[in-house]
Amino acid sequence: MRILMVDDHPLLREGVAAVIDAQDDMSIVAEASSGIEAIAKFRQHRPDITLMDLQMPGMGGEDAIRAIVGEFPGSRIIVLTNYSGDAQVIRAMKCGASAYLLKNMLRSDLLNTIRRLHEGKHYLPSEVAGIIAAHMMDDVLSCRELEVLKLVSRGYSNKEIANAMHISEETTKSHVSNILSKLGARDRTQAVVLAARRGIIDILDGTLDG
Repeated sequence: MRILMVDDHPLLREGVAAVIDAQDDMSIVAEASSGIEAIAKFRQHRPDITLMDLQMPGMGGEDAIRAIVGEFPGSRIIVLTNYSGDAQVIRAMKCGASAYLLKNMLRSDLLNTIRRLHEGKHYLPSEVAGIIAAHMMDDVLSCRELEVLKLVSRGYSNKEIANAMHISEETTKSHVSNILSKLGARDRTQAVVLAARRGIIDILDGTLDG
């Protein structure tokens, strides 16, 4: 099995490569440290399996997965991440990922997941599946509410949000109230923390972006 390893941390790439190259039935054919590089390396090497980090500078893993699967349907991609948020998992799978592993599961699950994927099977660890199931019945934030939440995460007041979005303060308050209710948060700060933890909004380079 020919494997492409994509992660912006050299030590992690080296560690994973050492484990994989010790196997008789698989090897690392290329490494990449960004989404853009991942797409180029995929085109060059056409790997059987791709291991993809989500949080990388520049183009992240989700966009890289979407681009690779769009150009090469049937590509088998395993997401490797530190984040187990249900919204992030769902987005990655919708982009075309075939499996989702937390980095703390690599030692126990990586090789087995690669082999299962190569056999055409999908894989979602019970820990991650449980997180998704726990939020299955949650109300989904609307696009407008998500936009408000992003501004809340940047410290905007209701008045500043209203001005930025060209809506009234009363409408803003209504959106914030709906966000708190849907996330089960007691205040704006907790709403941001919960949304980041679930992957509804992502924490990158000290800022919160969708």
